[in-house]
Amino acid sequence: MLSEIRITGLGVIEDATLELDPGFTAVTGETGAGKTMVVTGVNLLLGGRADSGLVRHGVRRARVEGRASAVPRSIVQQAEDRGGELDDDELLIARELSSEGRSRAFLGGASVPVSVLAEVSGDLVAIHGQADQWRLLQPARQRETLDTFAGKAVLVPLGEYTTAYRRHREVETELTELTTRERDRLAEADLLRFGLEEIAKAEPLPGEDVELAAEEERLAYADGLRTAATTAADALASEDLDSSRPGDVLGLLALAKQVLDGEREHDAKLAELADRASELGYLAADLAGELSSYAADVDTDPARLAAVSERRSALTGLVRKYGADDGTVDEVLDWAKRSAQRLAEIEGSDERVGQLTAERTELQAQLKDLGDQVSAARKEAAARLGVAVSEELSGLAMPHAKLTVEVHETAAGPFGADEIEFCFAANPGSPARPLQKAASGGELSRVMLALEVILSDTHPVPTLVFDEIDAGIGGRAAVEVGKRLARLAEKAQVIVVTHLPQVAAFADRHAVVLKSDDGSVTTSGLVALDDDARLKELSRMMAGLENSDAAQAHAEELLALAAERHTKPRKKKR
Repeated sequence: MLSEIRITGLGVIEDATLELDPGFTAVTGETGAGKTMVVTGVNLLLGGRADSGLVRHGVRRARVEGRASAVPRSIVQQAEDRGGELDDDELLIARELSSEGRSRAFLGGASVPVSVLAEVSGDLVAIHGQADQWRLLQPARQRETLDTFAGKAVLVPLGEYTTAYRRHREVETELTELTTRERDRLAEADLLRFGLEEIAKAEPLPGEDVELAAEEERLAYADGLRTAATTAADALASEDLDSSRPGDVLGLLALAKQVLDGEREHDAKLAELADRASELGYLAADLAGELSSYAADVDTDPARLAAVSERRSALTGLVRKYGADDGTVDEVLDWAKRSAQRLAEIEGSDERVGQLTAERTELQAQLKDLGDQVSAARKEAAARLGVAVSEELSGLAMPHAKLTVEVHETAAGPFGADEIEFCFAANPGSPARPLQKAASGGELSRVMLALEVILSDTHPVPTLVFDEIDAGIGGRAAVEVGKRLARLAEKAQVIVVTHLPQVAAFADRHAVVLKSDDGSVTTSGLVALDDDARLKELSRMMAGLENSDAAQAHAEELLALAAERHTKPRKKKR
């Protein structure tokens, strides 16, 4: 339930706060004073579409805040999950709109996407305006209304039906694709088999192309490699035995070590250098041995070179076909793995078609059974809804009006195999015709209110906001609308923006939107009325004059009539 609404910088409203209590609150005011901005503000709190044109001229941003008390735990949890929290056991919901068109939303003090407000606030507040009346004329809205009234009897099987219907569509789509693309699949399978057979025949190994490239390089330059290794080994360790004039590295290092060893005992630094010369001799000897071994192992087999070149050519052909540009054998093996999986899928298509066909048959039987359940429940609920609305219309100064809810069989769709149509007859003897053709604006307003009163028992929302749904109504009918709104307020918080004194008189609290004009800027504010001020406002609404004795007397009569509902016991509904 909303405990407070504050609006700043929105339209003609500069800064206004509306404190709310349970029951029926009426909001009135002169034309152009900004009554509709109250509903616009609430709509923004519900995540409605933001329009920068709503921002008051001369200010940077508009802001709407709503405080909700007795909030369901599930909604509080959603706020806490997004970093929000309660403030004195109340949940703060806010929306900001800049003059540049940017919009921000807040829940429990935390910034959230606007869609979150729509998700959360929809369980707290419902707005009904003249636009909702015209939406009621749409077949989809009539179906939703009937299903809501029917409750679990329709909603439970309908939920199962919707799930089955969605799966049935998926099965049909997959079956169509499998059967219509059969020729393409067979051609694809032939290409995959050819490629897999070609790769299997070659039997490539991971990294084989890299290893063969290195081997081919060695074989092609075997003579040069052997000559280089032999020459380097001879330079390090010559077979010349003339030690007086050595020509190799080892001989020279041995001579250097001999000379240094003769004088090492005289200086520690020289001794260290002699040791390093000795170490170089060991390293040079090892290197010379390895070079000799390498030269002896170099393969100069021309037959092996030809075999390697031929194998590399075969692998290169595979890479060009099944790998990327400048690819490797590993890419060919990856293609083979993927293609084998795809081929298995294609070859299993016949089996898949059989599975899907069986599932489709099962789903069709399931849809028929669930659709019959939904239809039966809708027809039963349709009869009860028609009677209930007709009784409410009788109390709304339409004693002869009848609403009937027709349920016609149609092709199966996502919401069952029914077409719902609300039919209306305003007078006895008149044939019932579709609601959009038979009801005037005022009659449609009363049908909408009657439905809201009835649905409040089956689908309660804590707060209901009505925006001039009494348009086109006057006299006794307006009084009856006021009574019904008061009755509805016994089950929910009701906020009504109205231009009819007959409606406002039945409110528990009355607020007026006052317009002031300083000569250049018009501003509006919300003021809660006491008894005297309320009498003056009702008089103004009746006669356009606050001090009219006749209007004041009529206003007093209306207030007295409204007060009777608090003293008279209500009749139990049959």
